[in-house]
Amino acid sequence: MKTQVAIIGAGPAGLLLGQILAKNGIDNVILERQTGDYVLGRIRAGVLEEVTVEALRRADVAAGLEKEGLIHTGCDLVYAGETYRVDFEKEVGKHVVVYGQTEVTRDLMQAREKIGATTIYEAKDVALHDVDTDAPYVTFTKDGQSQRLDCDFIAGCDGFHGVSRRTIPADFIKTYERIYPFGWLGLLSDTPPVHDELIYVQHERGFALCSQRSKTRSRYYLQVSLSDTVEEWSDENFWDELRLRIGPEYAANLVTGPSIEKSIAPLRSFVTEPMRYHNLFLAGDAAHIVPPTGAKGLNLAASDVLYLSEAFGDFYKNQSRTGIEVYSDRALRRIWGAERFSWYMTNMLHTFPEMDAWDKKMQRAEFEQLLVSENGARLLAENYVGLPY
Repeated sequence: MKTQVAIIGAGPAGLLLGQILAKNGIDNVILERQTGDYVLGRIRAGVLEEVTVEALRRADVAAGLEKEGLIHTGCDLVYAGETYRVDFEKEVGKHVVVYGQTEVTRDLMQAREKIGATTIYEAKDVALHDVDTDAPYVTFTKDGQSQRLDCDFIAGCDGFHGVSRRTIPADFIKTYERIYPFGWLGLLSDTPPVHDELIYVQHERGFALCSQRSKTRSRYYLQVSLSDTVEEWSDENFWDELRLRIGPEYAANLVTGPSIEKSIAPLRSFVTEPMRYHNLFLAGDAAHIVPPTGAKGLNLAASDVLYLSEAFGDFYKNQSRTGIEVYSDRALRRIWGAERFSWYMTNMLHTFPEMDAWDKKMQRAEFEQLLVSENGARLLAENYVGLPY
């Protein structure tokens, strides 16, 4: 087999890149080690910045988003029972759109199938070869048969545990990481959201987040110990703890029901520099992870894809390598801005095991900036709706 761009990973980043490239006449093949159903079963966030909406429009897959997406012009922050609404429209004249990552992925899968582009699921033993030459290739096994895919470029969109980043020599890249001493217990339910916008809650017992996927499906989170297990948390215990943390005003509107899915996710920040090794490029979670507090994971993947698709487009249309050469630097500038914001939100809203009286006062002072400083609220709004692309 031969293609122009081999894409490793059929998550949102890989599918979005493949769709944009195909729309611009650039042939590509996606290899995914899991089944399509497994990929769709991953439960992730769905707060989309304008850059992500623009990327989906470029891919011609924004119809579902525009029909079913929920426009949010702000969010509520609750600190020790005191509520402050961050008004995005007032502060920066922008908004975000809530549309689940599962729906984004499904839309991209269907669009790719419609144009007849090649996606190979259950591709096992994927290995990248000669990525430091002008003739890289990928080998894999499908249905017990060894296969080879020759290409011009390889885009590693295969997540944190994928093969792409591991292919780059360890002495060529540098990684930065912060592991947080807690996780998020998430519960998905077919119940109407407790509020029409997201609610971020700082509570002495731990952080809570009231999110949503649609007008009839809700996603809630509780900060828990990394030693906790899902089995220790019955639905009843989850709802009781959520009511306690969000307070009586919000709890009065909480509609509970059986969980569709429940899981615990650890929180980490992670960045790889650079995001390119010769003709191998990293995008999305293969290159960076953010704690979900800032809702930046999918949005950073989308901006990576836009930078990378423009670089490939410039190469094939104009025989220019400028976009290729600057891809990593362009992407990393936006990534570090989002990492800072996610770190800020995580530190302001969570209860850390080692916090002393000073730390708690500093945390409170961060929240007070939103109450007393117009610039503080504007800065938060600017980052939440997305830094410039």
